[in-house]
Amino acid sequence: MSGMLTCISPIDGSVFAERPVLSTDEAFAAVKRAKDAQKAWAARPLPERVELVMAGVAAVGAMNDEIVPEIAKMMGRPVRYGGEFGGFNERASHMAKIAEESLADIQVGEDLTFKRYIKRLPHGVVFVVAPWNYPYMTAINTVAPALIAGNTVVLKHATQTLVVGERMAQAFHSAGVPEDVFQNVFLSHDVTNELIAGNAFDFVNFTGSVGGGQAMERAAAGTFTGVGTELGGKDPGYVMEDADVDAAVDTLIDGAMFNSGQCCCGIERIYVHESLYEEFVAKAVEIVKGYKLGNPMDEATTIGPMANVRFASEVRAQISEALEAGATAQIETFAEDDGGAYLTPQILTDVTHDMRVMQDESFGPVVGIMKVSSDEEAIALMNDSEFGLTASLWTKDLARAERVGNEIETGTVFMNRADYLDPSLCWTGCKNTGRGGGLSVIGYQNLTRPKSYHLKKVTV
Repeated sequence: MSGMLTCISPIDGSVFAERPVLSTDEAFAAVKRAKDAQKAWAARPLPERVELVMAGVAAVGAMNDEIVPEIAKMMGRPVRYGGEFGGFNERASHMAKIAEESLADIQVGEDLTFKRYIKRLPHGVVFVVAPWNYPYMTAINTVAPALIAGNTVVLKHATQTLVVGERMAQAFHSAGVPEDVFQNVFLSHDVTNELIAGNAFDFVNFTGSVGGGQAMERAAAGTFTGVGTELGGKDPGYVMEDADVDAAVDTLIDGAMFNSGQCCCGIERIYVHESLYEEFVAKAVEIVKGYKLGNPMDEATTIGPMANVRFASEVRAQISEALEAGATAQIETFAEDDGGAYLTPQILTDVTHDMRVMQDESFGPVVGIMKVSSDEEAIALMNDSEFGLTASLWTKDLARAERVGNEIETGTVFMNRADYLDPSLCWTGCKNTGRGGGLSVIGYQNLTRPKSYHLKKVTV
């Protein structure tokens, strides 16, 4: 079976890149090379694997001047923001720093008769399916710790960011990571499913849509292959009556609109205590009206097109349905809004949870703001979602934030910040956001398997 993957630039609808997909036989052969290379890679001393991975990370950084405009052309993020290397390096560096401790044997006890301990062994071949919205940072979350732990990695990147996997593989190979240890592949959905169903991989990590995650789990059914998923989100912000309003507005609106709203943990709905509601909305509207929508290659542009016209169409549909149901649009249509990928960032008030814009994942530059009168009301609304990735709480009271946070169904609770991934914490979700966890010591636990040693020294 042959085919072609095509990346269409949202800037002007032109073809940015095309790559042929692997046939079934070619794909299985690639995975076999990864499997054959794995034991020798795992046998290398941990410090050597760490050094090679970090050299690969540095090689990606050396490409940043080329990478930044590529990202803009592939998925529309303005060049003024300078790419992803800061977060890319931070995440890999932290996982390198904690590797020795995280992967160390767990000592259970030793005396004259017994020695008992638990080792953490690499799964083998880890399949990483990475998304387009933060193409480098989301990929490195798994690629770096998987390689450091002694796995080999097969990376399949999203078609919208077609050249990212090539860039990463080129950089890592130039730094000395063997080609069969870290491979970038171009695969159709059908061949991807064949590989997983054929037990080609020892662990699968997928970041993307709920539908995509379901397809991964269906393909893996019966193979006993572990599948880790980070799927959709509808992350809330809650501004309490004692919050710093200016800080809350700046952070939550940036969290809703940055990257044209295409963030895994972007803020998609905001609940504000009634005493601050009017002030919050007025300041939010002022911020958004100041955005410059336009070509992401222009340094003056602060918000670029959405990555694909069909993504923008879904956001427009949610907004239109909300307006018909009684919501109020606070932002007049920007002159640069072309009805296609270039979309006016929008703030909606008079919204309810009967509207899709407050229930379905938008993944675009729109946020609904609702008035609440108590923590109990806010908690009920925040939990009224099929998703559970992060929530952002705004208050001066740490104990209150912890108390409210304990009641929220999410993987992460933020206080007085939002839309940030701390690599020392586990990145995880619940409900339809998926299962498993990346980064932190728990990331290493998920990319390895435990093996127990119960060694009796004497037999008399």
